Amino acid sequence: MPKLPVLSDWPVLRQLRRRDPSGLGSTAASPRTRSLAPRTASADRVARSICPYCAVGCGQLVYVKDEKIVDIEGDPDSPVSQGCLCPKGAATFQLVTGAHRLEQVLYRRPGGTSWEAIPLEQAMEMVAQRVKKARDETWQERVEDEGAEHHGDQVRRTLGIAHLGGATLDNEENYLLKKLFTALGVVQVENQARI
Repeated sequence: MPKLPVLSDWPVLRQLRRRDPSGLGSTAASPRTRSLAPRTASADRVARSICPYCAVGCGQLVYVKDEKIVDIEGDPDSPVSQGCLCPKGAATFQLVTGAHRLEQVLYRRPGGTSWEAIPLEQAMEMVAQRVKKARDETWQERVEDEGAEHHGDQVRRTLGIAHLGGATLDNEENYLLKKLFTALGVVQVENQARI
């Protein structure tokens, strides 16, 4: 039989006895609430990091226990963000630990109706082959339009490939991507860096 609460355990009586009508002080605490502690209290160590979502570079504190991340919060010592994080930065913990996070490459064949898991190496090879094929098929060595002002000028480009980066790319990754796509002759290189 479940134990029934004793009348003296009721928060309303505690509030009346301690003259705390709003119930916002210690009278609102129960043994359960007194036993609660933040996830950060049990961390073995704290690593400083930078939010991966945009070029602002907000500081983060990554709390680690048993080599697993238990929480990520804004770093109050960061001169950039002073402990604040935007909604995306505040959700970084979910990015790293979320059960919905995919941990394998999924591929849907042309005309297919379902996804299949394939090895990362196979997926990378498929992407490389498709980039090469699109580049080879659309390569333009010179301006071919005879009516163009710069007809015959060397351009060495492809208009068959474009790149749109995401807000999770940092400045260094964007720099390397720009160099890679420029070396491939891609001229349409953009970035979606808005929140």
